[in-house]
Amino acid sequence: MAAQFGRRLRKGATTTAVAAVAVAALSASGAPGTPLVGDSGDPQATGTAPSPDSGAATGNSPYYTDLPPLNTPDKPGTSTNLPVTGRAESGIPASILAAYKKAEQKIAGSDAACRLPWQLLAAIGKVESGHARGGRVDANGTTFSPILGPVLDGRGFAMIKDTDNGVYDGDSTHDRAVGPMQFIPSTWATWGQDGNGDGREDPNNIYDAALAAGRYLCAGSRDLSVAADLDRAVLSYNHSDVYLRTVRSWFEYYKRGTHEIPDGTGSVPPGLGGGTDPGPGSPTPSPSPSGTTKPKPKPKPKPSPNPSKPGGGTTPTPKPTPEPSQTLAGVENAGTGPLTATAGDAFAERIKVRARNSLGGPLAKVSVTFTVAGDTDATFSGKKTAVTLLTGADGTVTAPVLNAGGTTGTFTVRAVATGRSLPAVTYSATVTARRADAIARTDDKALTAAPGTEFADIVEVKATYKGAIASGVAVTATMITDADEPAENDKGPYFKDEDGKTVRTLTDLATDADGILKLPKIYADDAEGTYKLRLTTEGGATIVIELGIEAPAATEAPEPPAA
Repeated sequence: MAAQFGRRLRKGATTTAVAAVAVAALSASGAPGTPLVGDSGDPQATGTAPSPDSGAATGNSPYYTDLPPLNTPDKPGTSTNLPVTGRAESGIPASILAAYKKAEQKIAGSDAACRLPWQLLAAIGKVESGHARGGRVDANGTTFSPILGPVLDGRGFAMIKDTDNGVYDGDSTHDRAVGPMQFIPSTWATWGQDGNGDGREDPNNIYDAALAAGRYLCAGSRDLSVAADLDRAVLSYNHSDVYLRTVRSWFEYYKRGTHEIPDGTGSVPPGLGGGTDPGPGSPTPSPSPSGTTKPKPKPKPKPSPNPSKPGGGTTPTPKPTPEPSQTLAGVENAGTGPLTATAGDAFAERIKVRARNSLGGPLAKVSVTFTVAGDTDATFSGKKTAVTLLTGADGTVTAPVLNAGGTTGTFTVRAVATGRSLPAVTYSATVTARRADAIARTDDKALTAAPGTEFADIVEVKATYKGAIASGVAVTATMITDADEPAENDKGPYFKDEDGKTVRTLTDLATDADGILKLPKIYADDAEGTYKLRLTTEGGATIVIELGIEAPAATEAPEPPAA
């Protein structure tokens, strides 16, 4: 399930026998009488390869089989008072540890009966991605580049055809496990969570992924304080006895205590190196439950034009080194200008990046993933927050049109070479509020009312921007004094708030789809005179409307008839 599969045994284990002993010792070091489900004959833990539709969260992708150090990090029961720093091999990066604990707290509040321990999430996170490649995440908990498992195309792994059009894994043909907790896209579509409250469900965000993993493990009526339920939960994540034993080993290790280390300093499984792509070929298979690696059948020797070595061997043909002109060195901005748009409009500027080779020249057919990130509802065409495209012959690729939503403010768009551990190109984009440059009344009726009554006519105005309808524009209405520097008036016409109290300024106003704004009812106090109502739009358009409070004309009594 993880992205690379180089190291299969823990550091310091020089033989498979030592590894097997370590697995057995650590797996058995829980409470007495709590065997693995597989050991107790549970039909779910057969050790056989499941079918692709077995429902595992990860698609039963490969995973890291490194085991915990044999020394205990702390005395049992002291994991609440942890040192600030320590060995990277056994420590957990700060943001990753915080995400595991936050997920535990959230689930304890919504599904207390599950009794999810954060140490179980930590064990799975360790096995799946080495705690997000040793804590290589940004301030929001998002990995600097996507963590992708191998292509699930049936060659060495399950066959899972694409379910997300490549949105999460950059592959529109087959699925790949994604993120620090390695969810396949179809599982994420069901179980994805927003763990950090940014309004997005991102499998590459450790807060989102940890909470989703917790809810997945708690599915049904599981009580994870019961060994059998815990084992079934882990097997549902990846249906393998070896996987279960490895997770249980780390789970018991973390229960004894761990420590926090700075983000980015954690131990990264060899071969991962912060990257995301498993590379060509199949990974080394996971060891069997006995701790030994199942041998591959030896291929029959093929004739070779190379001269024979002494003893009958042949000199293998070395792998050709890629030409510098065909080696991706990075992606860079290709002249993208400022990204600014009004809420609800499309950004006029298109994001463009260039892939360059080791010689600094353009590189074609490079997969680039563009991702919208931050507190925004902006999307690319088709309402997508991530798209993957290939560079052209000139090495450049242009993202689809970016559309601003209704949320104003600044957000980020990232462009990365898909599945590579190369720096991302980051763009800052700004959405401004809708604006109007003109506002006018829709009629010219005189607006008057008698003292202590209400104005019979509703004030209606229309806002425009460059002659076009300006919809959704914020408007402020204020009863002002007749002075060189007007202020809010304390007498004359007024509005009423929700509680019926007198107010002379309204701010929560906006034009409708036709650019029209109808003001709430206006009331008159007992102070006769001519008053002013000022309306100001976002964008600075202003209109001042006269309101009159005047007593009705007295009616003369008819003269009595002559005698």
